[in-house]
Amino acid sequence: MAASLQFPSSFLLLIATAAVALQLSPALSLTCTSQTFSQRTTRFANCTDLPKLKAFLHWTYDPEAQPKPTLSVAFIAPPAKPEGWVAWALNPTGSGMLGAQSLIAFRDTNGSVVVNTYSISSYSGIAESKISYNVLNKRAEYSDGVIRIFATLELPAAEEEVNQVWQVGASVKNGVPVRHDFSPDNLSSKNTLQLVSTEGTASAPAPAPASVAPAGRQSGNDTGGSTRFWGSELGLYGVSVLLGALVYGL
Repeated sequence: MAASLQFPSSFLLLIATAAVALQLSPALSLTCTSQTFSQRTTRFANCTDLPKLKAFLHWTYDPEAQPKPTLSVAFIAPPAKPEGWVAWALNPTGSGMLGAQSLIAFRDTNGSVVVNTYSISSYSGIAESKISYNVLNKRAEYSDGVIRIFATLELPAAEEEVNQVWQVGASVKNGVPVRHDFSPDNLSSKNTLQLVSTEGTASAPAPAPASVAPAGRQSGNDTGGSTRFWGSELGLYGVSVLLGALVYGL
């Protein structure tokens, strides 16, 4: 009778760790360069892992678009709770929430995902309204615990950088997003988005409206590729090679 294999505890621990890692939600476990979209033709010239609230941004800036420059984005973030909301905004007058021209998305009572525009003028409350940017198209979707906002905005003039703000909230009441937490991460979820590279070369032209997608780390990435696990170059093949080496090296 063939002798049964005896595996050391360290090897069994590695197997268990790999199994758990492969079950993690790709939307939350991957960097922006590894993310894919439901529409495989959706691609952006740039993407960035935003530093707060587990958020990501994919974008393409087209300074030559007519009649005005355009910025196509896909913003990805998990709401604070499943029934909550996510928001992404440009602020043409400051760096914080006041003055933010926002896109806010949440799941409606009928199960659909809506994205509305809000011009934030006070801390007391918000109401759906037009924003100072012409919104050429917008939509939102929910899966894997995250909400994705896709939109193309028309900018008033060519810009090298813009102020962006993003946020997440825990609930929506009567179709109105309820105030978010005031934790350090919530209060510091803002920065400057560089539309033009340090070499002075603008991003690639914006995709067609049907291909609007999220943004992230400046990488010139193709987000229509295969999903990578763990947000690294190891992937399933690397895991297989590693495990094989451990088995035959015992």
